[in-house]
Amino acid sequence: MKYDFDTPVSRRGTHSLKWDVEENELPMWVADMDFPTAPPVREAVMKRAAHGIFGYSTVPEEWAKAYADWWETRHGFRLREEWLIFCTGVVPALSSVVRRLTRPAEKVVIQTPVYNIFFNSIINNGRQVLESPLRYDGERYFADFEDLKEKLADPQTSMMILCNPHNPTGNIWDADTLKRIGELCARHGVTVVSDEIHCDVTEPGRGYVPFASVSEECRRVSVTCVSPSKAFNIAGLQTAAVAVPDPILRHRVSRGLNNDEIAEPNAFAVQAAVAAFTEGGDWLDSLREYVSKNKRAAAEFIKTRVPGMKAVPSESTYLLWLDCGKLTQDSGLLAGYIREKTGLYLSAGGQFGGDGNRFLRMNAACPSDVLEDGLERLERAVNSFARRGG
Repeated sequence: MKYDFDTPVSRRGTHSLKWDVEENELPMWVADMDFPTAPPVREAVMKRAAHGIFGYSTVPEEWAKAYADWWETRHGFRLREEWLIFCTGVVPALSSVVRRLTRPAEKVVIQTPVYNIFFNSIINNGRQVLESPLRYDGERYFADFEDLKEKLADPQTSMMILCNPHNPTGNIWDADTLKRIGELCARHGVTVVSDEIHCDVTEPGRGYVPFASVSEECRRVSVTCVSPSKAFNIAGLQTAAVAVPDPILRHRVSRGLNNDEIAEPNAFAVQAAVAAFTEGGDWLDSLREYVSKNKRAAAEFIKTRVPGMKAVPSESTYLLWLDCGKLTQDSGLLAGYIREKTGLYLSAGGQFGGDGNRFLRMNAACPSDVLEDGLERLERAVNSFARRGG
């Protein structure tokens, strides 16, 4: 392989959220990768750093063009330059948009289990979470349209936050599913905020469908949050974008992002994003191959050596959604046991809502030797857990 994803890079002592753990612990929880970012991104950041002056920055035209060209080339849909607004991250954007486009005590629909910070963005801003649980058939997840129709028809519902592709299940929503969601939301006056941050980390040969690309109705009601942060492992550089096709909606979102002071880039945010989208494609394709191999190896290991647990088939992200329902209905208890006994730190699924209490989430974006260590720790802990009767 042209790029080295096998050599471990120590992140201890770097104030890493993920790696601020005990020496014997192996963190495989939060969604960032243990790989250095793409060489062109590193070179762009180092070149900017070498200048030595880090004053206030602007957003040049090349930034929007890099996004637009990337989406057209990689995803078959052009995010028009005029739709795009810079922001410091998808999570700050979500909270800002909730504040700007809904009123206190109104309801925001989310399809659970889903990224846990969605709950925070809703509750912390005085709105109500309205869960529409996904249907799980023991292998895959599906949208429950009967439930979704009911939740979106609620007069208090004014927004839906969509996760596309979906974290933690790894689903890539097809065009028909997205079209039906868009039609329902348009019918009931509900704005769709589509978090598409994981869109570039799909299985090799698989694309994803941007929500706004599906129909005119979807474009009209959409606010799409995108970023190179997951695909290129640059979350700490605080660089993202919000794409809003409808001009009136765009103005409201733009005012919210500016009022919340999250629409101005730091000295590295623009250069990193431009380098990623203009020069990082080859590296990203190699990364996707490596992550896919890791996910397949992990699923096979769990199938053959961790009785009572299985990995849900995943089409995207570098996360594994592990069904441990045969072992326990309290994955928080199991996650705590695994960490205590072996130091392996996984995410308990209950925080994601829905049926998450019977799942664990595991991050497979690490060198294969590190993944093997984590899987062996998982095997030891789960076997011990099963012997003691859960």
